[in-house]
Formats: sequence, structure tokens, C-alpha cells
Amino acid sequence: MSTTHIAPETHAEPHGRDQGPYEPNWLEGMLGGMPAWAISLCVHLIILLALASISIAVQQVQDSSLTTFIDDEEVRPEEYKFSSTVIDTVGNESDTNVAGPSLAAAQNVGADNHRELEQRLEETALQPEIPIVESMPTPNEADLVKQFDAVGSTEHTGGTEGAMDRLTMEIAASLRERKTLVVWLFDESLSVHKRRDEISDRFENVYRQLGLMDVNSKNALKTAAASFGAKYTLLTSEPTTDVDAVAKKVRKIQPDKSGTENVFTAVNNVYKKFLPWRRKKGQIHNVMVIVVTDERGDDYQQLEQIIRNMARNSMRVYCVGNAAVFGREKGLIEHTWEFEGESITRRLPADQGPETVAAERLQLPFWAGDRGNLSQMSSGYGPYALTRLCTETGGMYLIAEESLGRHFDQNIMRDYAPDYRPISRYQKQLATNKAKGALNKAAKMTQVGEIPEPQRVFLATSDTVLRQQITEAQKPLSDLVYKLQGLQTTIASGEKDRDKLDTPRWRASYDLAMGRIFAMMVRAHGYNSVLADMKSSPKSFEKEGSNQWRLKSSDKILGGPTVRKLHKQAMKYLTRVIDEHPGTPWALIAEVELSEPMGWDWYETKIKIAANNMANNRNRPQFAPEEEQRRQQERQRARRRQMSVPKL
Repeated sequence: MSTTHIAPETHAEPHGRDQGPYEPNWLEGMLGGMPAWAISLCVHLIILLALASISIAVQQVQDSSLTTFIDDEEVRPEEYKFSSTVIDTVGNESDTNVAGPSLAAAQNVGADNHRELEQRLEETALQPEIPIVESMPTPNEADLVKQFDAVGSTEHTGGTEGAMDRLTMEIAASLRERKTLVVWLFDESLSVHKRRDEISDRFENVYRQLGLMDVNSKNALKTAAASFGAKYTLLTSEPTTDVDAVAKKVRKIQPDKSGTENVFTAVNNVYKKFLPWRRKKGQIHNVMVIVVTDERGDDYQQLEQIIRNMARNSMRVYCVGNAAVFGREKGLIEHTWEFEGESITRRLPADQGPETVAAERLQLPFWAGDRGNLSQMSSGYGPYALTRLCTETGGMYLIAEESLGRHFDQNIMRDYAPDYRPISRYQKQLATNKAKGALNKAAKMTQVGEIPEPQRVFLATSDTVLRQQITEAQKPLSDLVYKLQGLQTTIASGEKDRDKLDTPRWRASYDLAMGRIFAMMVRAHGYNSVLADMKSSPKSFEKEGSNQWRLKSSDKILGGPTVRKLHKQAMKYLTRVIDEHPGTPWALIAEVELSEPMGWDWYETKIKIAANNMANNRNRPQFAPEEEQRRQQERQRARRRQMSVPKL
């Protein structure tokens, strides 16, 4: 077999033969033996790898920017969870006219959102905003133990012992700050004798507690004492560390029988005497003045000047006192004394209020309901002037004794706190708001004279006896109706500004005053009507043996259309007080006023009358036991008015 040799094919250059034989490059050499499909596959793989490397590079830049942006923040996955999935529906199927994030982005036509986001992230990472934080001073340790009250710095301590415990904390806080002088200022009144002794007995305990707190270092705490009545007396010529000596002088205070308490004059004297102690021997001292009393003070006209002096020199005033009587000036303090060999205990009047600049409560008697001690209810606050002095100087009014009657939730009463701004501001309010001015004027009108209570029991052994009693009962009521009409005119003059009253206290006070005046007018008119009818045409008894008539509350409103209109107004105002001010003294008084109907009606009863008494006094009115008891009490009051009653 022969073998045929085939020579390789030669390629000639198209430009000429003189260039020599053709030599393939490295790529042609590597792929020269590969099929066409393999070559195509390699080319596409190379392109894909190049694109993938570009994408990874961009992703690394974004990851780096994001890491820089949130690196200093702690990521909490639970804060980035959504309670539900929100789907933006764009176009005609949308349920809202507000463009969601997706729609807002779609409206930016032609914008490259990815590039803009990347640019913003880079700017944030390269130029972060570092907030400027001002250095805050470290609070003083004394400030940390202070307790502040939002209602005029009044605190209920539950008695003298609780007040002393609270004062111990205040003294300790002052000592932690710097050396302290405590000046005790005692009321010399007869009624404060017990409280003075209780406080002097606890002096040693207070200073022992301060020692246990490790705040009473040697000579860091000095004590001084003074007293006041009509005059001011300095008990310690210079501050001392001898607490026992101070206590002995306090126990020897002689009672002032003048009944005058010039407490603000005494505070001013303390200010002048101990002001140099603020910078004693080149060192600043704290000065605390603690007033011990049970009244408001008679010389509060000096209040504004004393506040300026004490506050300007950082001299704090505290007071251990009584709660002010709600809306009234006069309170009652129980006192025992000797008269003609007899020991007499009575509640004597004292200036204990009001809790506001002026009394804003009408002094009207209650003709219906369970009155209790409504006239002597506690306001829950100290008297205005002393409480404001404590507040403005950074001190505190400590209530050691409440008034009589029901007490109220302080959480509710916070919204009804008195206005402790200057008296001039209060007077300006009275001048600019007719409702406030009318209430103030009406309250003053009720402080002059007493309003009588109606007689409700009438003996009717004969028509003559009955008519005589009715005539006597009508006399004081005719004068009362005239006074009530004047009150109504006065309070109604401010009704146009009622809606401009700016606090719940003012609104409650005004509405209660309106409601009570209207209610009393309805009762007074109805009372006169039923008496007049009985006097002109005495009723006949339906039961055998009946011999007296009694008046009781009834839904029958007598006196015509005018009285029925007054009744409607009374119901309107009293109901509004109950609805808008629940849990307050105003609501309680309104509830008592509405607890019985405002009309009157007769019902017959029977009492036993001695035969010899009837025979000897046929034409003399005979009274039921209740009425006779009332008259006897009046005679006793007349006798006691002749005795020498102490002034508290």
C-alpha cells in the first residue's frame, strides 16, 4: 500500500508575496484547535465575570457607607417591625387621596433614585452631624432631698409630731448644703399653749435625729427663738447650740390675752435681727424661720414687703399651723377656762381663714339636709397670707391640725388650689371680671349680721295661740327676704362674665353662690306664703288629740310664677356644681342644699301639756319640747355673752 503525502496549504498575504509566510498570534494559536461554539462560550463567560465584579464593587461601597452611618447606633430589630403590611395602591384603585412613598417616588420622572440615595449616604458618612451637648452641673445633695408641692407648698403632716419630722428633713437638707441658723417664732395665744409645749418637748429628739443623719457637725447648726402676740419678744439674745436652754425659755412663754397676733411684724423683726447671719464671719449661712401658730395673723398688710426682703436674701419661712376654714374668715377653736368657779369649754372664734385673699363663700345657713359641720369645713390649705409667705421664700406650710367636718381628696383638690399671686393681681381680677367682683361683694354682704333660721313647730291649742306664734315667726323672715333680694341683684350683676371665669375654683364658687341664693329665696317666699295662709285660715286637725302643726319640706312650690322661676334657676346652678365639680366642698354643699325639696307643707302632731299649766296660762303660747329647748339655748347664750370670754 502506498502512502499519499499531502502538503499543508499555504496562505499568501493579500498585499504581496514579499512579506514572507504568515505566523498566527497567541489567541489564534490557543483557539485554533477549538470549535466555534466553544469559543463563543468562553467569550460570554468572560463578559459575565466582568459584570459580576463591577456589581460586587458597587455593593461593597454601599455596605461600607451604610455601616459608617449606623455603626454608632445600637440596632434593635423589634423597633423596626411593622404591625401590618402596607401596600401602596396607585391610580384609580387607590383608597386614599394621599400619595404614598411609592407614588411619590414614581412622580420624580427621570430621576436615578439609586444614585441619589448612594450620594446622600456618602455625604452623611463623610460629614456626620455631631450634636453639641452642654455640660450640666452636678445637683447639690441638699436639693435632692427636698420635696416640692404644686399646690402652694402646703403639706398635711397629720399633727404636730408629723410636722416636726418634716422639719427635721428640711433642716437636714439645709445642713448638707451649708451651716444653718434655725429661728423658732412662737405664737403667744392661749390656744397655742399645747402646741408650744409639744414642740419644745421634741427639740432634743429633732437634734438627736440630725446627729444620726451625720449632718449636725460641731457648731454647724445654731438655734434662736422669739415669740409674738400684740408685741414681739426675743427669747434668745444670740443663736446657740444649747437646745435645752431654748426649750426652757419656750415653756416659760407668758400667754398674750389681747387676742392680737402680729405674726408678720414678728417675721420682719427676725429678718432684721438675723440677716447678718447670712454672711457671718465671711461665710454664707442658711437661715430658716419656723412660725408656730394656729391663726392667720392680723397684720398681713405688710406681706408684700416682707416677701421681697426674705426672698431677696434667701431666708426661708416655714409654718406649723392650722388648715384654713373653707371660704370663711372665722374658725372655731376649742378652749377651756374658768368663770365664777365653773369650768367652761367652748369653741371660740378665731381668724383662721380664708385660704384665698378674700372670702369667696356666702355665709348662709342651711334650712335643709344634714348640715354636719359644713360651716367649719377644712379648705385643705393654709390661710392665704402665711401660705404665700412660705411659698415665695421657698419654705412650706405644714398643716398640724385640720378644721372640723369632712376632708377631701388632695388629688382632686389640686385643680382647685387658691391663687397665690400678689393681692394687687387679685384685686385687678375683681375689677376686670364682673362675675368675680360680684361674688366678692356678695360674700362680704353675708358677713354682716346673722341670717335667722325659720321656726318650724307651732303649738295650736287654739287659733289665737297659733296666730301669735305665726306673727312672731314672720318678723325676722320679712327682713330676710329684703336681704336676699339685695344678694340676688348683686350676684346676678356678674352673670354675663360667668363664662369668662378662668379656673374651676372660680366657676364652682360663683355657681354655688347663685344656686344657694336662689334656693333660699324660694324657701323664704314659700315659708311666708304657708304662714300667711295658716294665719288667715287656720287648718283643722284631722286626727283626734292633735294640738300642734309642723312644717316639713315639700315639692309644693308656693308664691306664684316668680318663685317657680327662681326654683328653676336654683336647680340649674346647684345641679351644675354637682356635675362639674364632683368630690369637692362645692359639690357637697350643693348636694346638701338639694337633699330636701324647697317647698313647704303642714302636718299635724300631738304633744302632752300639763293641765295646770294650761289653766294658769290660757292665753300664753305653749311650745313644743324642741322649741322650748331652742329658747333655753338662746337664754344660755345670752348669759354666756355676759361672761368674760377669752380672746384667742
